[in-house]
Amino acid sequence: MTSSNRDLVVVGGGAGGISAARAGLRRGLQTVLIQDGRVGGDCTFTGCVPSKVLIEAAAKGRPFKDAMSQLHNVVEKIASTESSEVLEREGIEVIEARAHFVSPLTLSARDHTIHARKIILATGSRPVIPPISGLAEIDYLTNENVFELSTLPDSISVLGGGPIGCELAQMFRRMGATVHLFEAAGRLLLREEPEASEVIAGALIADGVILHLGVSVNAFVPSSDGHGVQTFTDEGSVVTEKLLVGVGRRPVVEGLDPTSGNVELDERGFIRTDQFLRTSASGVYAVGDITGLLPFTHAADEMGRIAVRNAFSRYGRTRFDVSSIPWVTFTDPEVARVGLRESDAPQSGTRIAYLPMASVDRAVITGETDGFVKLIAGPKPVLRSIGGGKIIGATIVSSRAGEMIHEIVLAMRTKAFVGRLAQMVHAYPTWSTAIRQAAAQFFFEIDGRRARPKDTDSSR
Repeated sequence: MTSSNRDLVVVGGGAGGISAARAGLRRGLQTVLIQDGRVGGDCTFTGCVPSKVLIEAAAKGRPFKDAMSQLHNVVEKIASTESSEVLEREGIEVIEARAHFVSPLTLSARDHTIHARKIILATGSRPVIPPISGLAEIDYLTNENVFELSTLPDSISVLGGGPIGCELAQMFRRMGATVHLFEAAGRLLLREEPEASEVIAGALIADGVILHLGVSVNAFVPSSDGHGVQTFTDEGSVVTEKLLVGVGRRPVVEGLDPTSGNVELDERGFIRTDQFLRTSASGVYAVGDITGLLPFTHAADEMGRIAVRNAFSRYGRTRFDVSSIPWVTFTDPEVARVGLRESDAPQSGTRIAYLPMASVDRAVITGETDGFVKLIAGPKPVLRSIGGGKIIGATIVSSRAGEMIHEIVLAMRTKAFVGRLAQMVHAYPTWSTAIRQAAAQFFFEIDGRRARPKDTDSSR
C-alpha cells in the first residue's frame, strides 16, 4: 500500500470528472482521477452517444445491424479522445480502481492511499430498477446493456415514459419492432410542458408505438415459449420478446463510504451540495448525476469546472445556476427546454408567448409543422417589464429544437431584455426565425397572437 499527497483527487471518470480533472491540470495542480472501469462514463458508452447514433440511423431508415456497427465505431472514436492514456499524456494521473473514504480528505483505491487538499466526487448514476413482482427473474434491458443487442427484437415493451423511454421506443419502432410503452402517469415526459407531452404522444402514435398511459405495471413473467416476457397491467397483459426498463436514475455511492468522509446524503440518496457544489465535508465537492441536480452530460461538464474554481480560487465563488442550463429530449420532433415551465413561474408579472410551428415558414416548407415555441417572460428588477422584461423559461418542440434553444439560453445568461430577441434579424427561411416571431408577441400582435398573462387561455 502506497501513501501519497495530491492537490486534487477526482473520483469518477465521466463528463464531470474529466472536466474537473482537466480544470485542475490547467491550474497547475497535482491531479489524480480515480475511475472504476473505463474513463468516459455513461454518456460515451451507454447514454447520449450510442442512443443518438441509433436515433439518427432509424430516422434515415438504416438497418439495425448496420446501425449497431456504426454505433460501436462512433463510441470508440469518441472514447479515444478521453481515455486513460490520453489523460495521462496530458499530465493527469489515472488510477483504475474503486475509491472509498478512509477519513475526511483521505481516499483508498486498490493499493493507494491518497491524502488530498480537495476532493471532487463525480461517480454518476445508474438505472433505477423498480420493485415489481417478477422483474428480478426477467432478462431485462436498461441503457447499460441495450446497446449490446446484436439483432433487432421483433417486439419490445418499454417501461417508463421519460426521455430514455420515449427516445428508444420511437427508435425501435422506426427500426421495425412492435413497441409497447408503459407509463403510470397520465402523460409522457412529466418534466416538460403538457403541450409538449401531447405533441410527443401524437408523434409516437403516428409512428406506431402502442402507448399505455396511466397504466400500472403489476408483474412480469417469462412468456410461455421461454423466449420473451409477459407484462401484466391493470388493463391486461402484453407479450413481447424484450423488456426495456427506463424509469429513472439513482446515484452511484456503493462502496464510496461517504459517512467516513463526513459527506451527507439527501433523502433520495444523492450527495447533498450547496449552490457552490460544496458537500457537508470541508474540502469535498460533488458534481454531475451524483448531486441529483441536472442529470445531463453538459451540466456535469459545467459543474466540474465550477467546482475546481470554487475549491481553489482566492477571489470569490461561482454559483451553479440550473436556471439557464438547457436540455433536449431527442425524439422526433425534439423537445428542448430551459428554465421554468409555465406552472412553476410566478403568478404576478409573468407573460407567455406561444407560437405553433405551423406558423413558421421553414416548418411549412419541410412539412414538419408539429410543435411550438413557448417563451415565458417575467419582470426585471427595478425596470420591471420595460423592454419586455426577461426570459425565465422556454420550451421548443420542433425538428430542430435542440439547436434553436441556445439563442434563448444566451439571452438568459446575459440577462438580456426580451426585446433583444424580437429585434434579432434571422436569415430566411430558418427554424430560428420562430424565436423572433414568438418574442415579438410581447410587444404587438403577430398573426392574431399576442403574449398573454399566466394561466389564461393560449391563442393557439
